[in-house]
Order: sequence, then C-alpha cells, then structure tokens
Amino acid sequence: MPIDVAQALGGAPRVEEISWSGRDVRLYHLGIGAGVPATDPAELRYTLESRLHVLPSFATVAGGGPPGVIGALSMPGVDVDLAAVLHAGQSLRLHRPVPTDGTATATSRLVAVHDKGKAALLVMRTEVTDGSGPLWTEEAEVYVRGEGGWAGERERGPSTHPEPPCGEPEVTVERAVRPDQALLYRLTGDDNPLHADPEFARAAGFEQPVLHGLCTYGMTLKAAVDTLLAGETDRVRGYRARFVGVVYPGETLRIRMWRGAGQARTVRVEVSTAERGETPVLAAGRIEYA
Repeated sequence: MPIDVAQALGGAPRVEEISWSGRDVRLYHLGIGAGVPATDPAELRYTLESRLHVLPSFATVAGGGPPGVIGALSMPGVDVDLAAVLHAGQSLRLHRPVPTDGTATATSRLVAVHDKGKAALLVMRTEVTDGSGPLWTEEAEVYVRGEGGWAGERERGPSTHPEPPCGEPEVTVERAVRPDQALLYRLTGDDNPLHADPEFARAAGFEQPVLHGLCTYGMTLKAAVDTLLAGETDRVRGYRARFVGVVYPGETLRIRMWRGAGQARTVRVEVSTAERGETPVLAAGRIEYA
C-alpha cells in the first residue's frame, strides 16, 4: 500500500523556520481577489502597505513553503499519485493576530490516517510559534482516491457532515473569480499542476484546471470579515470548512452567511457556484470571532 500508516503516524515531525513580509501578505490578498475596486478604502486595507491588515487565512501560505496538501504528501510513509489527491478540508485556530512581518517555527506532523472506503483521508497538523509563543494551529485534510479499504469501519474517523444552517441567510454576497485567479494564487507557494496544466487536470478527471480550495477558503473568509465584522481582521479566532466541489476560474462564488444566535460569536458559511445551478463548493464553514 502506498500509504504506510505506521510510518506516517510514527515519523518525526517536520520542523522548519518560516518567514514572511508585508509584500507576501499583499500578494496573498491579491491572490484571493482583494483590490477591486483598487481605490476603495475597504480594499486598501488589504493592498496598501501603509494601511495593511492581515486576513488570518494568510497563515495557510505564510512562509511560502509547501501548503498542507503538498506538505502531507511529502511526509514519510506517503507515496501516492498527485492526480488522485484532493484537498478535503481546512481548519485554522488563531492564538494571536498574524503579524504583517514575521519569523516563526512551523512544526508539522500527520496526526491521523482514516480509511474512507474508496479513499484515505490524511490529517496534517501544523503548529506555528515565534519568540512570544504560539501564533496559530492549522489542520489540512487530504483526500487520496483509491487508497481506502485497508481498515474498514474501525478507522473511518469522525463524521465531518454537520447539519446545515436553518432558515434564510443573514447575508448573501457574490464574488467573481478571475479567469487567471488560480495562476495568481499559485504564486503564494502552491505549484500543484492541477491548478494550471490542462492536461494534468483532465488526467485527474476535471474539464480544466480548477481553483485552489484554499483560494475559495480565503475569498469566503474575506467576504465574511468585510460584511459582518466591519473589516476587522483581528477579530477572527478560528475558521474551518470542507471542500465539497470544485470551482473553475471565471465562475462566481455565491456566499451565504448566518450569524450565530444570541451570544454565539460565530458565522456559518456555505458557498456555491452561481453558474452551475448552485453547485456546492464549500460546506460546513464556521468562523469564530471575538
């Protein structure tokens, strides 16, 4: 079996030093569609160095190293075909606001390998700390088609299908995905050819290159921060979501948001594509804020 579970879970963690600057932050923001309109004060918070705020989802690419998916595939005990791999979900816990410039230590390890029947699900956790202590913890869930069936029910893992929000959303917004959005987002560090090479995308079963799940993830968080949190990026404490469908560059994201009732400081989000009959692409989204 290409995934040696014992080796994958028992291997030493990967420890690396990462660093980033305000320029990296601005590039990430452009990669998720910030800066439209270019002179809008609300957008200048993401694009102008003198006013720069850091959207917390930048943490998923900080340092420019291998993102969660590619990083998980490079761990000991994992030897699989990249064309069989999909990003299934992402979670992020902020211990402090992400600074505009920083140097930190990232410690990554595979913390779970689940047998999903027709596929394996890898869970890779990365903990990032700097001289002042913990900064953030993130987990990437990586779905590997054709690698299941080795353990059965005892290793299926927890269910990741919470009940959808009830009632009409408080806010619905649409965000256009540029035709070259995936090419721009790749500059943040994710060079998976699935997002740029038409032949590779067809071999993986897609009509054309698809948008990174983490790009949809970032665009969704930005929409919620801008509409429900008054653009105050530092209020975000946690964010998780599942990727349940692909987005093609040039499409439109329809983002629905439900704020938690009473004192619950949460926002539930669900995202679909407007052009393909409301095809779901991001589900079980949950943002926690202060």
